[in-house]
Amino acid sequence: MSNVVSYEVVDKIGVITVDSPPVNALSQAVREGILNAVTTAQNDDSEAVVLLCAGRTFIAGADITEFGKPPLSPSLPEVIAAIESSNKLVVAAIHGTALGGGLETALACHYRCAVPSAKVGLPEVKLGILPGAGGTQRVPRIAGVKAALDMITAGNPVPAAAASDMGLIDEVLSGDDLKSAALTYAKDLVESGALLKRIRDISIDPASVEPGFFEQYRKKLARRARGQIAPDAIVTCVEAAVNKPIDEGLAVEREEFTKLVSSPESKAMRHAFFAEREAAKIKGLPKDTPLRDINEVAIIGGGTMGGGIAMCFANVGIPVKLLEISDEALERGLGIIRKNYSITVKKGRMSEADMAKRLELISGTTSYDDLSSVDLVIEAVFENPDIKREVFGKLDSVCKPGAILATNTSYQDVNLIAEATKRPQDVVGMHFFSPANVMKLLEVVRGDKTADDVLATVMKLGKKIGKVCALSRVCYGFIGNRMLQGYGRQAHRLLLDGATPAQVDAVAEKFGMAMGPLAVGDLAGLDVGYKARQARTDIKHDPRNHCVATALVEMDRLGQKSGAGYYKYDPETRARQSDPEVEALIKQKAAELGVEQREISDEEILDRLFFPLINEGARILEEGIAQRPGDIDIVYLYGYGFPVAKGGPMFYADQVGLQRVYDRICEFRDTLDADSWQPAPLLEKLAKEGKTFADWAQENA
Repeated sequence: MSNVVSYEVVDKIGVITVDSPPVNALSQAVREGILNAVTTAQNDDSEAVVLLCAGRTFIAGADITEFGKPPLSPSLPEVIAAIESSNKLVVAAIHGTALGGGLETALACHYRCAVPSAKVGLPEVKLGILPGAGGTQRVPRIAGVKAALDMITAGNPVPAAAASDMGLIDEVLSGDDLKSAALTYAKDLVESGALLKRIRDISIDPASVEPGFFEQYRKKLARRARGQIAPDAIVTCVEAAVNKPIDEGLAVEREEFTKLVSSPESKAMRHAFFAEREAAKIKGLPKDTPLRDINEVAIIGGGTMGGGIAMCFANVGIPVKLLEISDEALERGLGIIRKNYSITVKKGRMSEADMAKRLELISGTTSYDDLSSVDLVIEAVFENPDIKREVFGKLDSVCKPGAILATNTSYQDVNLIAEATKRPQDVVGMHFFSPANVMKLLEVVRGDKTADDVLATVMKLGKKIGKVCALSRVCYGFIGNRMLQGYGRQAHRLLLDGATPAQVDAVAEKFGMAMGPLAVGDLAGLDVGYKARQARTDIKHDPRNHCVATALVEMDRLGQKSGAGYYKYDPETRARQSDPEVEALIKQKAAELGVEQREISDEEILDRLFFPLINEGARILEEGIAQRPGDIDIVYLYGYGFPVAKGGPMFYADQVGLQRVYDRICEFRDTLDADSWQPAPLLEKLAKEGKTFADWAQENA
């Protein structure tokens, strides 16, 4: 048929085999090959047709490299129409994953069988689009309206057993030989006189859907949309599946798909998709760099962070030793881990047996001597450089040669920490985000002397434990926290200038942030930032930056944990409320500092919050702290709640236009504060040359 699709007849069963590594994506060549094979099968002596794939997976989706380019014939709807209208029974044989267009292709087949380990799904929403080849029309016809909406708007894969319960899979196969089992299943269907079961022939009774169902579902989605428009469009399409004949529903789906593909939101989310994969690659590091074996891990510090890190490794079957300074502290730390796992069990996300298995992998100790056999140690103690250096000195004396020594510091100098050892080549930063067992970001910090095989090992290990890794060089705060300083500084200064906490947070949340900066401060605890500021003796503190936050801490308003911070909190629901006492405090502090308050527009708030991120990001690129703009975006998307529909701060800057960003920063420099608003040289250069951060990334690839 083609170099990626073959066709043969085996014992009167036509077998179409897609072999287009790595994931059998629906490229033009694959689509054409399947279409030609189906056409051939109509006129040969086969009695039925099986569609299967070579390699590790069924068709795992569309070829997204074709997005934004002129369409190539045949289209996927053409292929699907040919399969569905076949005069011979067509069976999809699924292994690995059938995702997106892969599942839509399978749904066009008259029957679907799968190995028990297979998964199916329609993940298009995660790229800011929707299934464009019938997924929104066929799934509700066999799985039901609510199940279809839940599946398509979430975009998560469904295991074979659950997919079978939904009607998406007709037969869960036994045995390991997919081809043989699928051929047997097809022969059985032929011998039993099975009908050509076309999903398009199924109709949905509109009366089966409760009045107001779609309106309520839209409201539910809107609460967590954060700027994404695809979920609402999916509801429109499924509603069409209920109320319109399938061809009209398919037309609605195609129209909505076309609009989404060209939307800024989808472009941003596709950027994030590719940026995540690029971030895993270290420039200049050979692909064949050897890896160190990591069979046992130790964590120093059994607090919230250390316990969460321990869970990350236990979750993938790696034994963990948790070290604390006393038996009491150790038991407390192990208790927190047990409690966290128990909550997961209660939510139905883990069995009691799985919890027991993971807890067995975590042991405790109070002696550094017990760490002599581990392959990786991660320090998660207080953010005190002296304490951390003391810990690494002890590790240097007890850990075996070749063990990786990692620090979870959020800010401290990894090079100085490494100097406490005689093996700086083995020292690396592994900055987890809290809660470590939940948050996906892992900042990997490369010290001046960190060995290549250490970096390669940690990046691979990060992926194994479910993290998205981004590489950073050493600087105060690395990528994320360094950039965050300007964001937080402007949030506070906006208060002094005349904005209210509610106004600042509302603008950030309308932009798509999970929480506004002041609400985040309350959640984290205002005393955390207070202590961090007190510990910094290397910089001059400007009272305009944090005077309100400092005053709140001194009033014992620490945030949610004390029931009051920037806001008052309901003791039952933790719902936040504006507090006139805080607004009066802000006015008082402004008067003390001689700041004349004024009305602040939402546009000014937006620019003052997010343009500092962009400006500092440009400095970080120029200094070589981050490898590429996309890495910075990944840090903010996965570590700081930046809306994926905006693509990350550097992608957002390109969409806004670097000239506008630069001009606005210069305006703030001239009217607000020259110290805080000096434009980064790289930003100025790119703006004047009419270039983007994406252009810079290409030039420096």
